[in-house]
Amino acid sequence: MLGLIFLYWIGKYFYNLAEEYDKNKWTYAILGIVSYYGGTIFFGLIIGIILGLFYPESIEGLDETMLSLVMIPFGILSCYLLYSYFEKTWKKNKPVNEMDQIGNEKELI
Repeated sequence: MLGLIFLYWIGKYFYNLAEEYDKNKWTYAILGIVSYYGGTIFFGLIIGIILGLFYPESIEGLDETMLSLVMIPFGILSCYLLYSYFEKTWKKNKPVNEMDQIGNEKELI
């Protein structure tokens, strides 16, 4: 149930971001969800490799539920990084209206 709530909010934030910058909304909502799962899988593999190299006896008694709870922040981190990247690049590349520039022009003397 907790996973469904995360998926809803992640998709909603990416959907709203894409809507704000006139991008394909559903594509970016799905991409946000994929980034969550990709982040959990990637960091799960890294943690598994580290545990396997340095503490091989701990892998046998590893609780899968605890591991999935530990991976949630890494999935959220990967979503946040992708969201920040999209927001920064789209904000930089957003076309500026001429009406927005009227008050910002400096007069040369």
